[in-house]
Amino acid sequence: MDARTLLLGVDGGGTRCRALLSTASGEKLAEATAGPANIRFGIEQSFASVLQATTQCLAEASLSPQDFGRIIACLALAGASEPSDLAVAQAYKHPFRKAVFVTDAQAACVGAHGDRDGGIIIIGTGSCGWAEVKGRHCRVGGWGWPISDEGSGAWLGSEALRRTLWAHDGRISWTGLLTSLFVKFQSDPHAIVRWMTGAAPRDYGAFAPAIIDHAKCNDPVANELVQLAAGHIDALAARLVAFGTERIALAGGLAAPIEPWLADVTRGYLVAPLGSAVDGAWQLAKAAAERGNNGDIARVAGRRG
Repeated sequence: MDARTLLLGVDGGGTRCRALLSTASGEKLAEATAGPANIRFGIEQSFASVLQATTQCLAEASLSPQDFGRIIACLALAGASEPSDLAVAQAYKHPFRKAVFVTDAQAACVGAHGDRDGGIIIIGTGSCGWAEVKGRHCRVGGWGWPISDEGSGAWLGSEALRRTLWAHDGRISWTGLLTSLFVKFQSDPHAIVRWMTGAAPRDYGAFAPAIIDHAKCNDPVANELVQLAAGHIDALAARLVAFGTERIALAGGLAAPIEPWLADVTRGYLVAPLGSAVDGAWQLAKAAAERGNNGDIARVAGRRG
């Protein structure tokens, strides 16, 4: 590997994008955060976030945009599991010397377990399970909200607003959670409908902290929703275990709040992650640089899936 090479790992999720820049030897130069980078919701927005985070890293490391050409990057982006979206990302004209693309779930799994087999369940704006076992990989869920991503922040927010409208209809009783949500929309059900027309998953996910807080206070609807969310995560874990996973790490902003609600059998498989998704992306960037990779996802991650 050329000593002038820079390595970049990027974890691009539905709410934010994180980047880690280092030298070829592994000396960390900078970290930065930018906006959402899920390629399902716009390749331009995704790359704008990636490039913003990278530019911040370069500036923090006293480097300039001219140094983009020294960077070998692994871009671990939400939505990259879909072939058509992945193809668009791979064809996008970027300023990096080389770039490889993987899903944020795969990078999270690599970061959590290093070279060991294991599984990961991401519980953030979206949700997804991923496992690497004996050179094979298993992906469960993560097909994208609203059709998938059960148990995630977006799912929680959507279900809470659904029940707010139920309460307005008189189908269920009002609770502190539902009343507080309704007030945010000026107690107008039509305002919820208008808002939902243009709302993104991260907008729904913004209600998740309030749901968690109300669950801690035994709000019956909040309790129901968090229990249901935990049940969905339990189902992801069960599938990963059936695949052969013996250790599972949790990742994402809702991992810690949801963990106490998980079934005992799920908790029995949980281990602390060694690192984060951005760490995993950096490891895959390093592997690509060491192998002289030309940007093909299959060859970068070949030993892992």
